[in-house]
Amino acid sequence: MTASHPPNAYAAQPKIHTTEYTPETKRRDYEWQIVWRNVLAFVYLHIAGVYGLYLAFTVAKAQTVIFTISFAILAGMGVTAGAHRLWAHRAYKAKWPLRVYLAIMQTMAFQNHIYEWVRDHRVHHKFSETDADPHNARRGFFFAHMGWLMVRKHKDVLEKGASIDMSDLEQDPIVMFQKKTYLVIMPLLSFILPAYAPVALWGEDPWTSWYVASIFRYTISLHCTWLVNSAAHIWGNKPYDKNIGPTENKLVSILATGEGWHNYHHVFPWDYKAAELGNYRTNFSTAFIDVAAKYGLAYDLKTVSEEMIKRRVSRTGDGTHPSLSCSKQIIDEDGHCHPENPVWGWGDEDMTEDDKKLAEVSHVKLE
Repeated sequence: MTASHPPNAYAAQPKIHTTEYTPETKRRDYEWQIVWRNVLAFVYLHIAGVYGLYLAFTVAKAQTVIFTISFAILAGMGVTAGAHRLWAHRAYKAKWPLRVYLAIMQTMAFQNHIYEWVRDHRVHHKFSETDADPHNARRGFFFAHMGWLMVRKHKDVLEKGASIDMSDLEQDPIVMFQKKTYLVIMPLLSFILPAYAPVALWGEDPWTSWYVASIFRYTISLHCTWLVNSAAHIWGNKPYDKNIGPTENKLVSILATGEGWHNYHHVFPWDYKAAELGNYRTNFSTAFIDVAAKYGLAYDLKTVSEEMIKRRVSRTGDGTHPSLSCSKQIIDEDGHCHPENPVWGWGDEDMTEDDKKLAEVSHVKLE
């Protein structure tokens, strides 16, 4: 994990903007203007979250633990299938009952209201890994993970973010109603409801319920989401575009219910699956959308053709895509790739004449 940087740690780095600063100008490029309210909130959340984890393993009832996990997954769907794939990327359309449901789930997750979440995310895609990216991964793991929420936004985020079209959300009454009522309904759905339900339904201790179902659940959910911004922009392969920062990260995809196939997602952000995978094992959000589509609640699901993927992989990929690694090879019953004519070395009878001609031999002994 990258530690926080001192003020002006990035001052020597090249800037993507041309604004000139005078000595009297307050720097809004790399000077960290700490938001202490958020810092103190994170300190409390992490101390209380660790305590909640301890209670979950020691005194909490099994029903409470199961409820906590279920609540986290349901709330997560509001972010992944809702704020992300539906509203931010318009990768599919949803009828009003599903939109209401996803808005409620997204409120339960407490990651800012849909309008603000979508605005930041569209800016992230439009200006990924530049100063205009709210959680620019080039500023380090910690900044991309959670540090960006502890400081004032870079001025480019504000300036270029104003250019993002948000008219579609402004015309969505469900999104705008949530925005107007967020400060009232969010505490009720995200903290009071999960703390109260175990107490009322199976007699859980209120103290335990608060720290396990509300605080620990919320804290760990934040980290699962933040890993998409940090780890999935740093570690992993890039089978679709080697020239961008986002990567394919299986662990992040498991923890974020399908959002870790990030190299694919940044290349094809309008694909409702946010991945090329043909199963749901690491993409539960896609399963949710497919079920909704089966019952007519989701429609116009947009995805990428196999031919489009192949062309992009061959043009900009890093060579790790399965279609390339197994080309001209034999795939056995376990799915492993093997060369069509493996050789043991120079002189093997299966070594082709073309390979011999193209091989470079140095320090040749003169006869």
